[in-house]
Amino acid sequence: MRRSATFHSQYPAVVEAGTADGARPTRRLTYAEAWTRGLRLANALLDLGLRPGDRVGVLEDNTLESVDFFCGTAAANLVRVPLYPRNGVDAHEHMLDHTGCRALVVSESHAAAVAGLADRVASLEHVIVRDDGYEDWLAGFDDTDPDPEVSPDDWFIIRHTGGTTGRSKGVGYTHKTWLDAGRDWFYNLPPVELGDVCQHAGPISHGSGYLFTPMWLSGGVNLLIPKFDADEVVDTMERERVAYGFLVPAMLNAVVRHPTATERDWSHLKCIQIGGAPIADDTALLARDVLGDVLYQGFGQTEALPITMMGPKEWFSQVEGSNPLRSAGRPLPYGDLEIVDPDTAEPLPIGAEGEIAIRCDGQMLGFWNNPEATAERMRDDWVLTGDIGRLDENGYLYVLDRKDDMIISGGFNIWPAELENTLTDHPEVVEAAVFGVPSERWGESPYAVVTVVEGASVTAEELIERCADHLGSYKKPAGIELTTDELPKSPVGKLARKVLREPHWAGLDRRVAGN
Repeated sequence: MRRSATFHSQYPAVVEAGTADGARPTRRLTYAEAWTRGLRLANALLDLGLRPGDRVGVLEDNTLESVDFFCGTAAANLVRVPLYPRNGVDAHEHMLDHTGCRALVVSESHAAAVAGLADRVASLEHVIVRDDGYEDWLAGFDDTDPDPEVSPDDWFIIRHTGGTTGRSKGVGYTHKTWLDAGRDWFYNLPPVELGDVCQHAGPISHGSGYLFTPMWLSGGVNLLIPKFDADEVVDTMERERVAYGFLVPAMLNAVVRHPTATERDWSHLKCIQIGGAPIADDTALLARDVLGDVLYQGFGQTEALPITMMGPKEWFSQVEGSNPLRSAGRPLPYGDLEIVDPDTAEPLPIGAEGEIAIRCDGQMLGFWNNPEATAERMRDDWVLTGDIGRLDENGYLYVLDRKDDMIISGGFNIWPAELENTLTDHPEVVEAAVFGVPSERWGESPYAVVTVVEGASVTAEELIERCADHLGSYKKPAGIELTTDELPKSPVGKLARKVLREPHWAGLDRRVAGN
């Protein structure tokens, strides 16, 4: 990152997109300016007594200041721990606590969401709020490069994923595995040329963040949009001549169905990477008609990625014995992919349905401080994804279902147990079962069947609001069905979510949905 900042010092590096009406002005930084700001933040964090390897949390939207943190933690060899703005306070506390964060940087707009956490997280010594005084505070620190010793095996970032118990797990990337993941993301993409613009319409704390470093290293421009809005995204893509971008299917669906989408100039586009959730056929075909042959799709997960990729010529092709349109692409050369028996993890023959297992350079070494979960998800150096799929004779991967009932809504992972625990904490709720149902907007959304006590006064709307308050609005159920009957169970007494889920998926050929 330092080398790229040196060689591209006067080239544009970062843009925070403004609105077309000028209500929010566009802000731009060269590589020299962005790196200098990052060095000032690095020295500010080190001045607090932090040392290389210490974890630092961050809660923010996509703004120019988020690049200060991206660059500053790298320059100081500190470990980024992104928090997710759509999560509730309990999730923030858990992510900070189990990673032992010593400091937290938070934008002013999210400060209320972490109020009081310094008293609840034993390791948390410093909370830095980016308020009106942030610029003067930052300018008060030296811009000399601290240049700490950095090993390829030092931790670089800890990202969080869902867990079957409802508790998020930390997935650590080293400097090397982060670079390897970026290399594999771009292996089959069109080459990045100096000045190419990559739009981050989704948060760089999530999937879009994997594109940030490769663009920086290649002399590209990282264009940040603080909040996703289809009107703003369409305007910005045309105005800033966006060449690359990452969109979950729900975002792509909103963009290509925008009333002006067919009237725009998309000639500058090279690649729109689609990921984070399954995509519906009609959305992919419409997007190709509107945007051209620029769609790329891959498969992976926070624990190991990417493992498959395909570009537009392959995605929309006719291949004897395969259906690329319904697939997630074919394995990349720097990784291995197998379909294994869900119970024994033994490899299955081509064409068989089983659990998708991955081995690649951009994978976790294990869950952060969680050897039990690591043992469940890793066999030797293979990561067991929990997704059910099959490989055909041409190497195309088809994702069919999810072993652990995870719900993917708008690109975000939602685990049923987390919602079920929140619902059953209500005194009038006896038990609850949560599962995914099809959603035209989000691909799928959580839905709950809840057993309440006789004469209960609680309403479905109250329980939905309870979930939003405790876990974040994006995790709330789209609907709740109240009953006084006992919920169906398996022979060993476990909730039979699939029995309740099945009627909602009648007529569909797979139990995952796309936008």
